[in-house]
Amino acid sequence: MIADDEGVFAPPPRRPPAHEIGQALDDLSAHQLDERIALLRAEIARLEAAREAKQASKQAAAAFFKI
Repeated sequence: MIADDEGVFAPPPRRPPAHEIGQALDDLSAHQLDERIALLRAEIARLEAAREAKQASKQAAAAFFKI
């Protein structure tokens, strides 16, 4: 945390997201677009893994309680 002139602590300023859905892409280079695609693919993989974990948990609970 960062202290201001009065000694009050504030959280550090937030960085803007690397990519925002619907963001204009006209000003990005092909290399920057490739980086964004890689970033989004990694996020999709993370989301799919979380979904699979939740589904496995739900199936385990259903098997335990024999729903």
